[in-house]
Amino acid sequence: MSTRESTGGFEKVEVHPAGAPTPVPASPHLSAPPLPAEPLVKIRPRSSWVALDLADLWSYRELLYFLTWRDIKVRYKQTALGAAWAILQPLFLMLIFTLFFGRVAGLAPGGVPYPLFAFTGLVPWTFFANAVSSSGNSLVGNANLITKVYFPRLLVPMAAVAAGLVDFALSFVLLIVIMIYYGVRPTWQLALLPALVLLTTLCATGVGLLLSALNVKYRDIRFALPFLIQLWLFVSSVIVPSSVLPERGRWLLALNPMSGIIEGYRAALLGQPFDWTSLSVATLGTLAVLACAVVAFRRMEKQFADII
Repeated sequence: MSTRESTGGFEKVEVHPAGAPTPVPASPHLSAPPLPAEPLVKIRPRSSWVALDLADLWSYRELLYFLTWRDIKVRYKQTALGAAWAILQPLFLMLIFTLFFGRVAGLAPGGVPYPLFAFTGLVPWTFFANAVSSSGNSLVGNANLITKVYFPRLLVPMAAVAAGLVDFALSFVLLIVIMIYYGVRPTWQLALLPALVLLTTLCATGVGLLLSALNVKYRDIRFALPFLIQLWLFVSSVIVPSSVLPERGRWLLALNPMSGIIEGYRAALLGQPFDWTSLSVATLGTLAVLACAVVAFRRMEKQFADII
């Protein structure tokens, strides 16, 4: 006879061998009962695999908060400019792109000034790039924590992505100032902005989960990650809109979820028409990446403490 109790990625099985004596309370007048032939408690991996245990994540929600707050405090610790780097990074990139691409006619459709066009794409892209980079290295950076105590490992890369939302909010304030400077008036399309932020966060979480799990086993990911992010920038409609590409090759750009998401930001903030086809493909692609990342992460999670 046995009873089962699940916790995290493991299950505790209490085994009561047939014929084993029933334990009785200790007494000074009675001798200890004989030990059973098999151990009463076994800890082993679950026989039934579950992709995502939401109840387990919810029970550790306070840990997610503390990990996020820790990442926020550590990010700019002992820096002279502190959180100002969240604004300076997209601002400097905007100046560089304006210098080299701003003179090219037709880059900013709808009469939008190129500095505003570039900065509108750089704000979500900078959040995505920093979130992927931080979450991709998060498991290796928290090796001491992972090897000493149990908690859902998904929380580590998720906290790295959540910490990037603070930088996103700071840079978004500067974007509002630039929009006011160029006289851009908000429209009803601004109501779709929270959905776009959620979509960007899910995309960064999916890519970060996958890269963080691979980085534990293959440390080459740490060196390839900056190159991957830099290459991803040039195929994400940040520098130039997808409209400048030939019609036949435009569908290849649509396969990149961040391309459709960034153009969605421009439509919502600058009052341009939405490309619903591209945004729908980006949404489906983001959900597919997130689902595949969770499946891969959970399959490799049991080996993290052994090989990290």
